[in-house]
Amino acid sequence: MSAALAAVILAAGQGTRMKSALPKVLHPVAGQPMLTHVVASARGAGAAPVVAVIGHGAEQVKAAFASAGVTFALQAEQLGTGHALQCAAPALAGFAGDLLLLCGDVPLLRAETLVNLLAHHHNQQAAVTVLTAELIDPRGYGRIIRGADGVERIVEEKDATPSERTVREINTGIYVFTAPLVFELLAGLTNDNAQGEYYLTDVLVAARAAGERVAALPVAQAEEAMGINDRVQLAEAGKELRARINEGHMRAGVTLIDPAATYIEPDVTIGADTVIHPGVHLRGKTVIGRDCEIEPGVIVTDCTLDDRVHVKAGSVLNGSTVGSDTDIGPMAHLRPGTVLAGENKIGNFVETKKAAIGKGSKASHLTYLGDAEIGAGVNVGCGTITCNYDGVNKHVTIIEDEVFVGSDVQFVAPVRIGKGSLIGAGSTITRDVPADALAITRAEQKVIEGWVSRKRNKTRKE
Repeated sequence: MSAALAAVILAAGQGTRMKSALPKVLHPVAGQPMLTHVVASARGAGAAPVVAVIGHGAEQVKAAFASAGVTFALQAEQLGTGHALQCAAPALAGFAGDLLLLCGDVPLLRAETLVNLLAHHHNQQAAVTVLTAELIDPRGYGRIIRGADGVERIVEEKDATPSERTVREINTGIYVFTAPLVFELLAGLTNDNAQGEYYLTDVLVAARAAGERVAALPVAQAEEAMGINDRVQLAEAGKELRARINEGHMRAGVTLIDPAATYIEPDVTIGADTVIHPGVHLRGKTVIGRDCEIEPGVIVTDCTLDDRVHVKAGSVLNGSTVGSDTDIGPMAHLRPGTVLAGENKIGNFVETKKAAIGKGSKASHLTYLGDAEIGAGVNVGCGTITCNYDGVNKHVTIIEDEVFVGSDVQFVAPVRIGKGSLIGAGSTITRDVPADALAITRAEQKVIEGWVSRKRNKTRKE
């Protein structure tokens, strides 16, 4: 039977080098706060509970993760990493098992790496296991000093001897501890150092003094342990995470024309044989089916697209559901609440909002359909507007099956257009139209022959 597993994530720092009013752990990486990625890795390794130690911007962090099932512990004063773990102790009262100690600004860490770290911890029968990394240039990092029976100590660069500075294995700040032993060792720490802080590295010394084993495991890819301290590193982490996401989609059968210029967030799913062009942004919990094509510059957020949907260049889709065999765009805008039944055409400069549009219906260009219920087989002509807002309330336009709407029509809601009717071009419809009727509101055309030439001659004389 495996040991119980909890995780503590250190997320209290201000991140002054970010030069931002936003707490560092809330800065997005591949569309999600960096802390989200760390929480996901902890949970992917099986950790429950997950405790985030917060300090700077605590209320903002709480608000951002209010529904994430994370337990919070407050570190009102930043007195070191050891002190931060001590602040989490009340939230883990009575816990016995393995305790992951993670950093909230390390979003590239994989759950698989944590699983390997836990396995090594058990195989070594260690009380503390530290995740390490091999760096070509280890300057600025604490060095791992190994002995015959494991890790002897971690030495900071400023305290290292010349020979110790040649060591390339560094401390990532990520650990597995055996609990409740770690809290017992923390209770014995002092802050007798130049910074007046309590350090987790001192726990390793205390564990060895107590006769416990301290182990270390190098991470396979050093970039996983990269901490984010400024916006340059933030961009680097985003690039790396997007590359991982894109590789996963390509290996699952999705064509990305230019992966480096394709921006797909972690919760997006895409069916096989879909083609994604450069400059596309797929955000939130978007689901895209098989055999779709998403052209350059398209932005899709929290949408579901069925199979064989073609979204043309420059279109923006948000909170919408699109049925199969539908063409959208170019330069179309589907706003939240849009539902297309399938085999639709939503053309250039068409905007929809809270519009349910039946199978096979089309609005090919320059049209606004808001708060509308549109049946199957409807043709909506160029320049059509559903006038849904009276200055106080929104009203619904209902257009039944097989209606033909001419160009430049205004539907003043609330209004219902019966099945199979025809709405003449240039009409303003303010009353319901029965089935199979012609509705037209148009002033009689008047032609005055010779008017232009007479006007021109008069102007010249003056």
